[in-house]
Amino acid sequence: MHTRLLPAVIALALVAAACSRNGSVETTTTAAPPSASTSTTIEASTSTAEPPATTRPTTTVPTTGTTDAGPAAVAGSAGLGDPYFPGLGNGGYDVDHYSIDVAVDPGDGTLTGETTITAEVTAGDPLMSFNLDLVGLTVHRVTVDGTGASFERDGAEMTVTPAAALVPGEEFSVTVEYEGLPVSNPSGTFGFGVGWNVRNDGVYVIGQPDGARVWFPCNDHPSDKAEFTIRATVPEPWVAAAPGLLVDVVDGDGTTTYVWDLDDPVATYLATVAVGRYERVEYPAYDGIELRDYLPGDLADDPPAEFALIDEMLDALVPLFGPYPFDAYGHVVVSGFPGALEVPTLSIFGTTALSPFVLERIVVHELGHMWFGDAITPSTWQDIWLNEGFATYTEWLWVEATEGSDAYLREVRDGYALMDRPHPAPGDPGPADLFHDSVYVRGALTLAALRLEIGDEAFFTTLREYVVRYGGGNASTADFAATVADVTGRDYSEFLDAWLFDREMPALGDAE
Repeated sequence: MHTRLLPAVIALALVAAACSRNGSVETTTTAAPPSASTSTTIEASTSTAEPPATTRPTTTVPTTGTTDAGPAAVAGSAGLGDPYFPGLGNGGYDVDHYSIDVAVDPGDGTLTGETTITAEVTAGDPLMSFNLDLVGLTVHRVTVDGTGASFERDGAEMTVTPAAALVPGEEFSVTVEYEGLPVSNPSGTFGFGVGWNVRNDGVYVIGQPDGARVWFPCNDHPSDKAEFTIRATVPEPWVAAAPGLLVDVVDGDGTTTYVWDLDDPVATYLATVAVGRYERVEYPAYDGIELRDYLPGDLADDPPAEFALIDEMLDALVPLFGPYPFDAYGHVVVSGFPGALEVPTLSIFGTTALSPFVLERIVVHELGHMWFGDAITPSTWQDIWLNEGFATYTEWLWVEATEGSDAYLREVRDGYALMDRPHPAPGDPGPADLFHDSVYVRGALTLAALRLEIGDEAFFTTLREYVVRYGGGNASTADFAATVADVTGRDYSEFLDAWLFDREMPALGDAE
């Protein structure tokens, strides 16, 4: 994500908290950044209070294997125990696919929906019940494997009890029928509308970190990635854009249904739909990758030149990171959102992010997220620097590719100078500083320092190997440290710990 406030070189601080469970219980039975350049903005907290000390070491290389599966869960639990958002996600199953079918009224933002979740039971014992994350909305019916199931609502949790226990290791499906006006800002702690946003010119979803659960039932934690099919029905002449490839357009009686298919597993916070009076703007494909934008009519007539740089950016990034991980890429523009979000294949850009002073940097930032954040997703929200530090470093790499090594070093030095004030450590910023500029800039500085330490060849080999190992799945800071160790033959955990978890930043070395 990249957010900005005009005109200062600061960012919007997002204060995140674990989802709360409140309200009465309802029981129903159903029948069968940013860089340091002054021309760009940084996502930052406005607070300069002394941050709390963090515990280290944290990046210790695993002695066996290199996989971190994320937070522990127990059968049927109402949360996955994320260190920052313990109530998000649910235990006992792993989702393979979401089929989301929604009819959206862009006039008032209401929807009628039916979501089918295909999942596998991961619990060691028969699953007598399980939870789904869902905020608000009226649920009319729930079925499990085609048979009616009972359910209870308690705040953001919906507990489903199937007619028969679910067998460990076997696949099952749950279908939920619902309707209503989804909410914005489900945690009640964010500075702008995370969740369902209704504007005069359309509707869109900002899912990070907990906005998916406002418009479809889900296992809303990044450690449970899945494929998506989204069918969105809207009145003519409205258009619905979503992640993936547009595989069908079905005309109805005054309506159009847009069917989008994303056959690569992604986290729920990256699932979105944007409804607007869009025009599709197409560009020449890049090595078989479909390039297209969904833009309001005035922009479609004269698209931002920066949006047409994707092929050049891919030329620069693919040799460094490895093959682009999806089938398509592009942008959809919305109003009222002060930034951009890395939706797989179709990043969301708010109109305020279209300033020519920052747009090129934000475009390459979100493109970098396709590898780091979308293809490789953090195991827990504490690992957010693996998203934002890498995407910010992608900005600096683009500067290096287009302006040369001296310009790249200026970016690094300016970033180091920007962090010369109290700030949370990027490896454990805490939920209140999940999107602090330290996560972005000091996260990127960690990569710059590692590159100086191990050299260009080992550094970029590490990045490509990291993508090969964890693309399509999840990774932790320890997983990245293990990749560095395997590529270099040396354990750099202590080096990474100092950059990611110490209160004081280490010296930068030759780049200073």
